[in-house]
Amino acid sequence: MTVFADFRSVVLDALAQLQAEGRVPSGLDTAAVAMETPRDPAHGDLATNAALVLAKPAKMAPRDLAEALAEKLRAHPQVRSAEPAGPGFLNLRVDEAVWRAELREAVDLGAAWGRSEIGAGKSVDVEFVSANPTGPLHVGHMRGAVFGDALSSLLQAAGWSVTREYYINDAGGQVDTLARSAYLRYLEAHDRSIEIPEGYYPGEYLRDVGAALRAEFGDRFVDQPEEVWLEPIREFAVARMMDEIREDLAALNIHMDLYSSEKAIAQSGAVEKAIGRLEDMGLIYRGVLEPPKGKLPEDWEPREQTLFRSTAYGDDVDRPIRKSGGSWTYFAPDIAYHYDKTQRGYDLLIDVLGADHGGYVKRLKAAVAALTEGRTPLDVRLCQMVNLFKNGQPYKMSKRSGNFVTLRDVIDEVGPDVARFVMLMRKNDAQLDFDFDKALEQSKDNPVWYVQYAHARTASLARQAQEAGLLFDDAALATADADLLDHPSEMALIRKIAEFPRHVEGGAQAQEPHRIAFYLYDLAGVFHALWSRGKEEEELRFVQASDPEGTKARLALVRATQLTLANGMRILGVTPMDEMR
Repeated sequence: MTVFADFRSVVLDALAQLQAEGRVPSGLDTAAVAMETPRDPAHGDLATNAALVLAKPAKMAPRDLAEALAEKLRAHPQVRSAEPAGPGFLNLRVDEAVWRAELREAVDLGAAWGRSEIGAGKSVDVEFVSANPTGPLHVGHMRGAVFGDALSSLLQAAGWSVTREYYINDAGGQVDTLARSAYLRYLEAHDRSIEIPEGYYPGEYLRDVGAALRAEFGDRFVDQPEEVWLEPIREFAVARMMDEIREDLAALNIHMDLYSSEKAIAQSGAVEKAIGRLEDMGLIYRGVLEPPKGKLPEDWEPREQTLFRSTAYGDDVDRPIRKSGGSWTYFAPDIAYHYDKTQRGYDLLIDVLGADHGGYVKRLKAAVAALTEGRTPLDVRLCQMVNLFKNGQPYKMSKRSGNFVTLRDVIDEVGPDVARFVMLMRKNDAQLDFDFDKALEQSKDNPVWYVQYAHARTASLARQAQEAGLLFDDAALATADADLLDHPSEMALIRKIAEFPRHVEGGAQAQEPHRIAFYLYDLAGVFHALWSRGKEEEELRFVQASDPEGTKARLALVRATQLTLANGMRILGVTPMDEMR
């Protein structure tokens, strides 16, 4: 339980008292009642929306309900004040002992501080990246990779059992194009002159594949017809690209639990099995779709197709699953893949897709809803594009890839920690501007530097205390007299530390890891402010050899800050730094 959850329960107890007295009707749905931090600290320690969300079903004026709740809450021994505000909010001030208890718990729990059990006993599959294995990962893939990995870690911190999964699109025309492009580079490795046709993959990275093909096959496929070399070169090239993709992900500190192959799923008969299940449910039929809305394409013609009745599950139109020639559409293997995931027994499926896949969301959700009869939800998180800037100008080209900036280009410039943190400083569905110059700046305007510097300062204080002969381990710090921490700046830092478990729970429930990045930046700011005040006010200096008990209490505050920063950064996949140049 967190302070916020504890006092939400206190508010609900006050509501129950009012209901028992007949002043408020019973049977109210309290799911929307929340407890949070007021935007302005001057308004109090905690704020609840209880009166605002319950007034209408209670058939009361929000202000009247707030006043009634405040009357009950003022009688609670840990509530110092309860004041209605605005259209129905209720601001609370609580005893400082409540916050100091959170400080002790943070030090006592250590690496487990902030973790939650709200997802305990539940499993989730998070599928992310899933880029076509036709080249190195680019910066767009990078954002989805960082988001998916951080979301997975956040869900784990909230108690979920998480599987990180990558879906290899190793079937279809794009891998045939890869094979043909690689074959040209294979010929080039045999000193043949080549010309890369339009539509092929032109990147320099395929020269390495061509050289590897020569080392593997010698001249076996030189001057041979395509039917001889297409399959073996396709398999070789896909394997090489996936090796490179795994290396790219590892450079970003991302490691998948499972790689699933589209080709293997198709060869297993899973497509026929999944479509057969939908047929048994009466959801596959032959029909003619309405023409697309807006301007009618010149080549459009009404024709009978094999369709999935996805409109029965919230989609805008029914979706084709077979092409006119009898082969499956791209959607059919996606149905089979998601059916495979549902068969593994997860409680939740999450797909992380690029914003350009937004049109697929409803059909995918419809397919999963149909196949599981609504038992397994599918959440789809879309990641918007990233705009790169360098030296004040858009940065768009990578020689190695041929036409885009690769993930490795970014990591080589700024490192994985900076790349990850910056990618998480905006919500996933908002466009992100990534400025290389700003990302390397040592200032408050660079969030990752600002947060890591705060952690490095906590480590330096531990070293300073050791040099002064003040040796406190975590067990000793957990017994520090927190009542000695009574300055408003110290209490502000304690309150901010106490918010961490709430942000872990809220971020996991909303599937928004950027909340942790924002929180860490704010926490670092409160800590830096106290550090700066200590330079001017001696009584606020963390280490004072002449005051061992006060130093012990202040070092407990430093340690709790350090643990919170470190635990939050680990959720984001960012390294907590003990020293910075």
